[in-house]
Parts: sequence; structure tokens; C-alpha cells
Amino acid sequence: MKKFEGILICTDLDGTLLQDDKSVAPKDLEAIEYFKSEGGAFTIVTGRLPYFIGDIVDRVRPNAPVGCGNGEAVYDFESKKYLHTVLLDRSSLELVDYVMEHIDGLGMHINTYEEILFCRENESMEIFRRLTGVPNITCDYNTYDGEIAKIVFGDTREEAIRLLDKLLTTHGRADEFDFIRSEKMLYEILPKGTNKGASLLKIAEILGIDRKNTIAVGDYFNDIPMIKEAGVGIAVGNARTLVKEAADIVTVSNSENAMARIIEDIDSGKIIF
Repeated sequence: MKKFEGILICTDLDGTLLQDDKSVAPKDLEAIEYFKSEGGAFTIVTGRLPYFIGDIVDRVRPNAPVGCGNGEAVYDFESKKYLHTVLLDRSSLELVDYVMEHIDGLGMHINTYEEILFCRENESMEIFRRLTGVPNITCDYNTYDGEIAKIVFGDTREEAIRLLDKLLTTHGRADEFDFIRSEKMLYEILPKGTNKGASLLKIAEILGIDRKNTIAVGDYFNDIPMIKEAGVGIAVGNARTLVKEAADIVTVSNSENAMARIIEDIDSGKIIF
């Protein structure tokens, strides 16, 4: 039996595995390859959907299905198939109308499992496209009749995001959906019961790995559910305070080879399941 057999590592991307310049450090890539060569299962759990993480997957080469969309989907890049998906009820668009009535200038896009459709434009949507490279496909959400994976709002104004959170979480239908602030300028409506923790559990189930032998690594608020679900939850050194408080371990930052350090600590027995 290889030394890491039966262990699953699930990592967030931005601010965790990725350095601030969006690269993956060579030392981290080397450690990941070592972990996999010794039987470990390594994968990504991200808010992004498969169609715009292909370049990262090519660099990191996860050997397990990838968690996508903040818990909505599990995707197998080898077979190029979704292994698990959850759709957002179309009635969620009622909440879009509600917040648009109360917040001027709010950006919004709809994620399907095949593409992103930009419905309301602002600076945050321009930044999002620049960072991700997704095309500017526009859509009127009032007439859109297709499937919805999730709804993403965006704004560079902190006060707008805070008001958005208050409006949605106190709405009369709030208990029918999940809400998450996935990045500083992004806030999402998700199907009820979907989060990164659900992705970790589904991936472990698919692989036949016991939850107690799972590790989750993250830095932001949307990583907290998987950090809490994992056998060992780890926050990188640059993580938000609430993420560190939720974690079992706080390691070095994303610019200090956090993934290499974690794998070294498993190897040395410092991290015990």
C-alpha cells in the first residue's frame, strides 16, 4: 500500500493554491505530483465551472473529479462529463428583480453548465471577464427560459455587497436558497444545500474515501463549509479571520508554498487523521 492511499486533498484555487499572480508555484506542483505518485487523490473545489478552469487543470492535473460552482457540480475532466449537478429553481429570478429594485448599478450574470450569460453590466462584470477570459455573451434575464446553475451578482462597492446580503438573507423566500459571498466583489444565489462541503463529500463518496481521511484547504468565506466537513480543515496564512477560526490548522500563506507544506506535514506525520 502506498503511503498516501485513501487520502483526499480538496483545495480552493484563488488565494489558496494559486499565488497572487494566478500561477501555481513549481514547489507546490512538485509536491502534488509526489502526493499522487504515492496513491493520494488530489483535486480542486472551486466556485468556477469547468469551461473556464481548463488551463489550471492542465497545469495541476488533478487525479480525482473536480468540485465546481461552489457545490453545484462535480465534473470529471478525463471523461469530460458531469458526475453530479444541481439546478437552481427558475423562481430565483424573482429575487433578482427584488434586489435590482433596491440597488442601483448592480451587476449580474447567470451561470449555466455550459456558459456564462451577462445580464446586468458594471465594473465588476468587466473585471470578472478580464480575470477569467470568458466571452461577453449577453442575456435578458427577464426573457431567459433556459436552465440555471447559479446566479452571480457583482459590485466593487462594499456597501452594495453588504446591502445585497441583507436583502437576500432577510427575504421571505430566503430559506429556499443558499447564499454565499464567493469573492470580495461577487455574491451568489445557489440551490439549497449546495456548498463546497457538499462537493467534498460527493467526491469522497465517488472515490470511496472515508470523510475522516479528507483534507480541505481554503482562504475565503465560501471555503468554510468544506473546511468544516473535511476530516482535517486547513486555512492558508492569508485566509480571512473567520476561515482561520473554522479550520483545524492554519498553515503558511498561498505565496509560501502552502500546498507543499501541507503534503510535507502529512508525510512527516504532523497532520494526523
